[in-house]
Amino acid sequence: DYEATLKALSGLVTALETEIGQRGTVGIGIPGTESHSTGLIKNANSTCLIGQPLRRDLQTLLQREIRLANDANCFALSEAIDGSAKDAGIVFGVILGTGVGGGIVVSGQVVQGVNSIAGEWGHNPLPLIGPDDQPMPDCYCDRKGCIETYLSGPALQRDHFARHGQQLDAAEIDRRASAGDMACEESLRRYEIRLGRALAGVINILDPEVVVLGGGLSKISRLYRNLPACCAPHIFSDVVYTRFVPPQHGDSSGVRGAAWLWN
Repeated sequence: DYEATLKALSGLVTALETEIGQRGTVGIGIPGTESHSTGLIKNANSTCLIGQPLRRDLQTLLQREIRLANDANCFALSEAIDGSAKDAGIVFGVILGTGVGGGIVVSGQVVQGVNSIAGEWGHNPLPLIGPDDQPMPDCYCDRKGCIETYLSGPALQRDHFARHGQQLDAAEIDRRASAGDMACEESLRRYEIRLGRALAGVINILDPEVVVLGGGLSKISRLYRNLPACCAPHIFSDVVYTRFVPPQHGDSSGVRGAAWLWN
């Protein structure tokens, strides 16, 4: 509901300013991006935002300039400035949540790209599709087999249900796998292998020093142990120094990055 979204955002800003007794700058991270040509939102996982002049409408409601960026860009910026990737030259920030997104920070600056889609790896096809990955799932972007349809939280949940008939969320799959449940272990192993293939393609292009995982699935601690081996066979290098790390600022990193838009 776009109108309800505007109301919620403006209401939150108003409530915060009333509480602290002063007016602030406003930075917002969104699950999508703003078109350079039209000023309208595109590529949004929250589909009610697509085609809407979000920045303009919020500036009218709040009577001030708004700085707006993709939520994965905000996340990556936060972690690159003073988080897990502090002082790294090239950082790739990954969102593994209800959707799959990515943000690129080079020398402390967000890379947006000429089309405002830099880092959007989630809507590339999953590499090396095999029999174990069939049938390719439909994506809201009207394509099939997008990385997001395999690596988001709901995708892991769907995959586990399709294979084992259990309706479990990602956290419960992880908990049961840790307790020795072989069905959950198999689902997580499939997930790790797919994630390794997908991230290897990014590493071959960007060669980042640090990959920071964010979103709900970043709390699965085994990913940090297993991802190097899952990526390595697909990376065009004899050695891989790229580090895979959790976010220092946790669930707050995206909103911190939105605030850093005013730095």
